[in-house]
Amino acid sequence: MELYGYPLKAKFNQPRPPPPKVLPATSSMTASCKSRIPYPPERFSMPWMPNSYYKAAALNPTLSPLTENFQGLPPAKIIPFISERPNGVFSRHTLDDWHRSQLSNYKESETTRHNAERLRADLNRTIKDVYQQAKRTQGESTQNLGERINDIEYWKSELCIELDAMIRETNSLADMQKRLERALADTEGPFQVAQKCLLHREKRMGIDLVSDDVEKQLIQEIKNIRSCRERLQQCLDTVNAQLICNKEARQELEKDLADKQLGHHIDSKCYQMKNTSRGLHFFKGVERIDATVSVPETWARFTDNNIFRSQSARAASAKLRASTESLLMGTADEMWRQFSKVNDAFTSRITEIANARSKIQTHLAKTRQEIFQIETKIQVIQKTIRDKEAQLKVAQTRLDERTRRPNVELCRDAAQLRLVQEVNEINETLRNLHQCLRASEDMLQMLVNSKGVLEQDLVVKNNSLFIDQELCMGMRKSYPSTVQILGYV
Repeated sequence: MELYGYPLKAKFNQPRPPPPKVLPATSSMTASCKSRIPYPPERFSMPWMPNSYYKAAALNPTLSPLTENFQGLPPAKIIPFISERPNGVFSRHTLDDWHRSQLSNYKESETTRHNAERLRADLNRTIKDVYQQAKRTQGESTQNLGERINDIEYWKSELCIELDAMIRETNSLADMQKRLERALADTEGPFQVAQKCLLHREKRMGIDLVSDDVEKQLIQEIKNIRSCRERLQQCLDTVNAQLICNKEARQELEKDLADKQLGHHIDSKCYQMKNTSRGLHFFKGVERIDATVSVPETWARFTDNNIFRSQSARAASAKLRASTESLLMGTADEMWRQFSKVNDAFTSRITEIANARSKIQTHLAKTRQEIFQIETKIQVIQKTIRDKEAQLKVAQTRLDERTRRPNVELCRDAAQLRLVQEVNEINETLRNLHQCLRASEDMLQMLVNSKGVLEQDLVVKNNSLFIDQELCMGMRKSYPSTVQILGYV
């Protein structure tokens, strides 16, 4: 039989539920604490206290005399103070009832104290378990934050190393770009020189306006320079595109590194937080907000992809620099060899023209000497003819005078025969002398014509020699060196 006001069974008499393996996160506990008051109202019920305590406490005590209108207890429960027994003695319980009640109260008190002691021990264990579990959970979270910080530091160092390498490679490629631009600009001078040489050689005269080896080499030089310029321009366009790729990869690395630095700062701040740190607040429902956009695998893969992309761009840039260096060396060597061929052709042609001019001058001097001698001989022949004509006049005059001899005196004597023979001889001699004179005059005319041809050819050779030696070779002396073509200056 349960007495009135007997305390209910304590909660620790029930089988205890198994403790959870993982305590809720600190953030969730913090959020839940925000929405609750320190002591919930249901805790004030205190189920182990007797109900009579609350019923007696619910009465409003007063000092007024007891009346029938007294509201503390219901009228049906009021016990009359006047005994209805005949002897006038009023007794509520017997002495045995009193002793049993005392013993029951003692036992109930002992049971209650024993239960309270057990409850306090359970509460101490629970509190200790809660503290240990919270410490363990917080320690695991701190350890995870430390491992996360180490991961971020590792990837930060990898990003810094790759970023430094990318910056050096980009600077080297930018220097190569400047060298390409200077080399491309330096090819403009030789190209203009070759074209001007062709234009100047168009001013040659007469027979010297020929398609010689110099002209062929000049045309080949123009073709080579144009081909080199096209290849250099294509390489420059490729270098510009590679520079854009390098800058994009560098921007990705810098952005990723900035994110890593910010994340490292935040995680370091969280790693250093303690229960006694300042600035701690409740953030209700924050554990239900999932603002993450990656997992550790995708997070590491993202940075690894950025580094791999940068390494690929850097490798392509280094390969492009090597090919550009080879192209610069190849084009410079090709242009220099063709330049040397043109110069050799010019030198050979100038030597040939100079030899021809020297020979022309020699022949011209001999021709002039021969003309002088022919003119002298003509004068001698003319004098001889004049002398023979005088002798012929004498002989003919003698014959004419002898025709006037009278009668038999006209004798064909030896003198007559000799005079006739002399006139014939003189006439024959005069005919020969006139033939010689005409031949000499014809030869003189031929020598004069040859002299004119030689003089004209000498003018042509002098003009060609001036064009090749003074104009063309004078310009080609200012041809840039190999160092300038390669863009080192």
